[in-house]
Amino acid sequence: MNNVKNIFSIKDLENLSGIKAHTIRIWEKRYSVLEPMRTETNIRMYDLANLQKLLNITLLHNHGYKISKISKFPKDRIPELVNEIVTIKSAKSHAISSFKMAMMNFDQVLFFNTYDKLLSEKSFREVFFEVFIPLIQEIGTLWQTDTISPAHEHFISYLIKQKLLINTEKLQTQPPTNEDKVFILYLPSNEIHELGLMYLNYEILLSGYKTIYLGESVPIDSIKDVTKYFDNITFVCYMTVEPTKDEVNNYVKQIKTEFEDNNSNFWFIGRMTENIDKKLLTDKLNIYNSIIDLTYDL
Repeated sequence: MNNVKNIFSIKDLENLSGIKAHTIRIWEKRYSVLEPMRTETNIRMYDLANLQKLLNITLLHNHGYKISKISKFPKDRIPELVNEIVTIKSAKSHAISSFKMAMMNFDQVLFFNTYDKLLSEKSFREVFFEVFIPLIQEIGTLWQTDTISPAHEHFISYLIKQKLLINTEKLQTQPPTNEDKVFILYLPSNEIHELGLMYLNYEILLSGYKTIYLGESVPIDSIKDVTKYFDNITFVCYMTVEPTKDEVNNYVKQIKTEFEDNNSNFWFIGRMTENIDKKLLTDKLNIYNSIIDLTYDL
């Protein structure tokens, strides 16, 4: 059975393009820019070609083209204009759209071609901040609204991880230039969302520090074990879904208790940190709202 999603509802198109379903219906009815199929109960459904066309139209519309004018272009003119805009302005929104299409089609070639084009104009750091972070945020929304499947998310995340690992390895071959502290990066027990942590590992290495990357689902006993081998440790803990809202304060309390006689620092980051009671924070326990905020303290 083929589980690849290649037929979309108008709500899916809204989620993927950012154009409201009401507006899509108007564009379709008034200007015939899309050609939906109809179910037996007369519900609009759209294929990948319609999705690609809408993403291209959205880019042109965002760059000042009126929909009435776009609708009169010959079929081949829309992608030509998109390429011209991308060439002139290096539109990151087009790159995000291309990565979305690569994800929807499970198309590795499109992913690599889009990435290589970006990298010819920007540093890896710029690509990650300007394109991958907004893309990852959008993917989270698309997953929550059932527009994409977990398979789509895993596919695109793996390809981004590949690029992260390649760029991280280049830095790991260089000796540290800042030796006043060591960073230990980990995800707490049952946490498996490691893309953000992987990028922080890259950023910290870029700042010249030694890092020890422990990865996903690491219990407190295991991180405490590392203190036997290093002094002046800063632990970086990324909390996306774990510990849960009800458990996160107990987790921080346990950290405070277990490391009370230790000079280690803890930097907490991720969505679940918004549930941490600020009264628990000390000069050794800090919360960061974003990757950018954390990098300022490196």
